[in-house]
Parts: sequence; structure tokens; C-alpha cells
Amino acid sequence: MPELGVNIDHVATLRQARKTYEPDPVAAAVLAELGGADSITIHLREDRRHIQDRDLRLLRETVNSKLNLELSVSEEIVAIACQIKPEQATLVPERREEVTTEGGLDVVTHRNACTRAIERLLASGIAVSLFLDADPRQIDLAAELGASAVELHTGQYALARGAAQEAQLVALTNAGKLVSDSRLQLHAGHGLNYHNVGPVARIPKMHELNIGHAIISRAVLVGLERAVREMKQLLT
Repeated sequence: MPELGVNIDHVATLRQARKTYEPDPVAAAVLAELGGADSITIHLREDRRHIQDRDLRLLRETVNSKLNLELSVSEEIVAIACQIKPEQATLVPERREEVTTEGGLDVVTHRNACTRAIERLLASGIAVSLFLDADPRQIDLAAELGASAVELHTGQYALARGAAQEAQLVALTNAGKLVSDSRLQLHAGHGLNYHNVGPVARIPKMHELNIGHAIISRAVLVGLERAVREMKQLLT
């Protein structure tokens, strides 16, 4: 059964829409853990559009499970991560213009920047995961650079339907085997919801799924503890 990482960014998105103090992502993390979350995931973006530095500091003090920090290879953000020391750092691509992350990190093209970020994080005792597309070139390099995990980008799978979705699932399964054969932990995330998560959860050796928008959306209607618990049940 894969572990469930609950991304609480969108709790902060709602707060920042009014630039006020509620809802508090710190309180959301407590409820997510009560619902069975195995880890709490947040993305400290360079433009601070949702999670703020204050949130990261308090979450580091209050999260009882694993804290997974998504971040770009920006020297400023990497320095903050090295100071806060989450259990895991997941390197992701980042563009100011995007609404949400649009694809995997291109470690082949940006090898030097990725290498510097990974070395700094590892030196601070932080496990590194790389958010990658199902591309053998990217996965092969992940192990070489010292990452301990690869999180496969499931966005195209989530958007596809019918035969196209089946083809995306085959690509993810093949990429997952390559990740496992490289002795890296297999993670996946992006766009997964209560309707499409099952097949991805059943990919052999899947270790961790990171899910945010679907859980927070459901929580608006049924509460966060229940929304997390219902997602956990789908991973069995």
C-alpha cells in the first residue's frame, strides 16, 4: 500500500486570496494527519503565492509525520530548505506564469543547477526526490545525481481518457520499473483524484503518492479528516 502525502498548498491559496489569517495550513496539517496522512507536502514558491515562510517554519515544528518540501532549484529557496531541514525535498520546475506545475523537471538540460541544489540538500541531511516526466533519460540521470526517489508526473494521465489514459498508465508503469531498477523510491503525483488514483496506486513498488487539489476540494464539502481517510482507503 503506498503512503499518502497530502499537499496543503490550496489551504494557503484560499487564505492568500483575502490576505488574511484563515484558513491556516498549520491547522490543516494537523487534521490531515488525524485523517491518516503519512506525510505533509507543501511547495514554497519563489513568488510566495500560497505557502509563506512562516508556514514552513511552523510546519517544521508541528508536523509529526514526514514533511516534504517541494521547491525549485533557486539558490534562495534551497538555502531556506537547508535551514529548515524537512525530511524530504522534492525538486520541481517552476514558472511564474503557470497556474500549477506543468510538467517534470528537466534535469538533463539543467544538470548543473540541479547538481548544485542536490549536493546542498544532501549535505544538510535532507533526502532528495526529483519530480520527473516518464522519460528514461531523466530517470537514468536521477540516480547518477544522488537522488533517493523519483516522483513521476501523472498530469498527462489525469487529463487523458479512455485508450489515451491506458497508454499513459503503461508509460508510467514502464517508467516506474526503471525507477525501481535504479534502486530509487517510486513516488507519483499531480492531478490524481478519487476516480483515477487506483491504477497508479497499483503500479508495482509504488511507495508514495502526493495528492493535494482533489483532497482539499473534497474537504470543502465533507471535512479534511474524512477527505484524507477516504483517499487512504482507495490506496489499499
